[in-house]
Amino acid sequence: MMYAEVNGLNLYYETHGEGTPLILLHGGLGSGEMFAATLPAFADHHRVILPDLQGHGRTADIDRPLSIEAMADDIAALIDHLGLEKPDVVGFSLGGGVALLLAIRHPDKVGRVVSGSAGIRRGATYQEILDQQGQVGAAAAEFMKDTPMYELYQRVAPRPEDFPRLLDKIGQAMAQDFDYTEEVKRISVPTQIVAADADMCPPSHFVEVFGLLDGGHRDGGWTGEGRPKGGHALAILPGLTHYNVVDSPLFAAVALDFVDRKD
Repeated sequence: MMYAEVNGLNLYYETHGEGTPLILLHGGLGSGEMFAATLPAFADHHRVILPDLQGHGRTADIDRPLSIEAMADDIAALIDHLGLEKPDVVGFSLGGGVALLLAIRHPDKVGRVVSGSAGIRRGATYQEILDQQGQVGAAAAEFMKDTPMYELYQRVAPRPEDFPRLLDKIGQAMAQDFDYTEEVKRISVPTQIVAADADMCPPSHFVEVFGLLDGGHRDGGWTGEGRPKGGHALAILPGLTHYNVVDSPLFAAVALDFVDRKD
């Protein structure tokens, strides 16, 4: 087990494989184990760094709110701690938001970024999902005892009794309004937007995000001269949902195709 002292956190991380560095960022109420199905593909020719974000997995919580901005700063500090030279970053859901905020806040520290299943404004999420998120809090802990998220937390967390506190913090974070439209327009790091075709936000939202990155405004051209100027890309993965997209070989395939490009 490896830990890095960053921003007051005792941040847990694992490394797998050899090659150019690639950071994988898990979703909410998960841990690095969320990538178990696709980790072999990512680690085939990359040195994969697999952190557990604040309050998740083997990283104990600290006295600060949960926010993707702070988590992005944590990963930037981890990059410095490990002496990594512009690693590529692939994130899913919560981790997809953190990856996007890394591109926004720390463009000098990352290479290519893949943001999976992460909307850029709260209002893009389907209302029924927002209603469910509004019920997340400490009081829900008792009803989650038969879920994989609870089992994982009890098995690996340094303080298993903190699960209700984590639910409270996640509920509070999800209740906050956000809109990164203007920030996304300024992204300079090559970024790929990935989503399932039945995700928490409609496919049109992810097409909209691609549009903010100069995508979808013209024909790409015979030699790709009409593609987005920043090297950005979009992938909508068929037959998948928010709940299984990260396990799909398609997710690993499109992410690796993007980060391994030399152009």
